[in-house]
Amino acid sequence: MKLLAIDSSGLVASVAVVEDENLIGEFTMNYKKTHSQTLLPMLNELAKIIELDLNELDAIAVASGPGSFTGLRIGSATAKGLALALNKPIIQIPTVDALAYNLCGHRDVVCPLMDARRNQTYTGLYQFDGNQMKTIKEQCALDIEEIIAEINSIGKAAVFLGDGVPVFDQRIAERICVEYSFAPPHLNKQRAGAVAALAKQYYIEGKVIDAAMHKPEYLRLSQAERERMERIHANHQ
Repeated sequence: MKLLAIDSSGLVASVAVVEDENLIGEFTMNYKKTHSQTLLPMLNELAKIIELDLNELDAIAVASGPGSFTGLRIGSATAKGLALALNKPIIQIPTVDALAYNLCGHRDVVCPLMDARRNQTYTGLYQFDGNQMKTIKEQCALDIEEIIAEINSIGKAAVFLGDGVPVFDQRIAERICVEYSFAPPHLNKQRAGAVAALAKQYYIEGKVIDAAMHKPEYLRLSQAERERMERIHANHQ
């Protein structure tokens, strides 16, 4: 089984290729470039280095959301375009699940935090039994106070990761009532390798879709759409 994975849901752009149990190659960039500038060049360079024949792929996996609206659109358009051109299926991986899978095997409750602005975070709660990830709370958009309260109610040690950590670390320190830690730099952001590892499980379970059916999962309206709804509501008052 050979899978290509793409994640451009947050600040990081990442592509990876997994064959059976091996991560053949991964290219991850977290720098001051837009995903439209980096994603395709990264993919082309990776394919060249590992001598990848795209026709040999079994499927294309993509972090399908939530996350940055622009980033999700770029990643989804790239994955969808490739899958349509190659006549390959798409595997949609929830972004927060893939982020949590960076810490596969961790003993603590895993809490990804993606900055969703307005004091909200895209988050979820996960626990590992060996390499098996169990979902305690499915990915969602919550106020940071709410997810901290849920962790406190569980009463177990927690580990945080994601681009929301530097945004909310002070709030965590003030509110949390259990032992906690933060993931190290090589594991604390999105990685296409984790998307690919989860996609392998999805593929075995038959969780693939036709490329034409793929669309991002935003979980909430964009800022422009929210502002439009607020204006409409204000005009009707």
